[in-house]
Amino acid sequence: MIGISDIEAAARSIAGHVVRTPTVPSPGLSALLGAPVTAKLELLQRTGSFKARGATAKLLSLSAAERAAGAVAVSGGNHGIALAVMAAALDVKATVVMPETAPARSIGIAREAGATLRLTDGMDSAFALVKELRDEGLTLVHPFDDPVVIAAQGTVGLEFADDADELTDVIVSVGGGGLIAGVAAALRARRPGVRVWGVETEGAQAMSEALAAGGPVPVALSSVVTTLSAPSVSRLTYDHVAALVEDVLVVPDREAVRGCLDLAEHAKVWAEPAAGCLLPAARQVLARVGGGARLGLVVCGGNATPGEVMAWTERFGLR
Repeated sequence: MIGISDIEAAARSIAGHVVRTPTVPSPGLSALLGAPVTAKLELLQRTGSFKARGATAKLLSLSAAERAAGAVAVSGGNHGIALAVMAAALDVKATVVMPETAPARSIGIAREAGATLRLTDGMDSAFALVKELRDEGLTLVHPFDDPVVIAAQGTVGLEFADDADELTDVIVSVGGGGLIAGVAAALRARRPGVRVWGVETEGAQAMSEALAAGGPVPVALSSVVTTLSAPSVSRLTYDHVAALVEDVLVVPDREAVRGCLDLAEHAKVWAEPAAGCLLPAARQVLARVGGGARLGLVVCGGNATPGEVMAWTERFGLR
């Protein structure tokens, strides 16, 4: 299990390379949800999501030989952007493997950063290709199945604990589980009374299905939220969530997109559906915990284009 000393060490390592993102009360979201809301604006992080933290920590941990051979990542978008941009900043050769369904903007940014880009027909084949590249000598920067990466993602929780006022419940989006594992570990140490909740979208339910099965299982992916679409969680992230997280909630894609629109209107931030799903989850949490709740939302990323959001808005009849 990742401990607070691991997370504090990660914070020292990545300081100066990443942004200490704002933690702010949101009057607009508080009025919308009917409870005090504090938002951790990780969408203002370098590369537009929290993923820069884990990628940076892993790249900084590489030996000289590993840096020379290069690093590889598999990604539905944000992790690939993070590896490409941070590897360029740290002078490490990078290869990014993405499914063809990854957002066009993410593919373009990874390519423009100088990474070698490999596109596959889906996430399963993307992970298979990464295995081949590892066998050729590249070092894998895994999006979630790595204690170095999880500890660095946990610095989000460390900052949240230090910077927020009183909280009762913190809600975190879940893909492979690296962010929620790290955040939950940090909050358990710094704010042990706070409940941590996860949220996934329908068709990207790797963690909730793992919890139901008693361990990681492969899942069928159909959600439009590609940045949450891990084909399975890892034993490492599962163990953290099973031990430290209250529950993992599941919301429809439509409500995640509605959440993007609500975040733009009421919080004045431009988020992707992986963050938009926080709002329908927050309503579920409030219904379960009753009065007196003070919510914290980890707004994990903002890498969605206006065109993508408008297309989803039309698709789900949200105009």
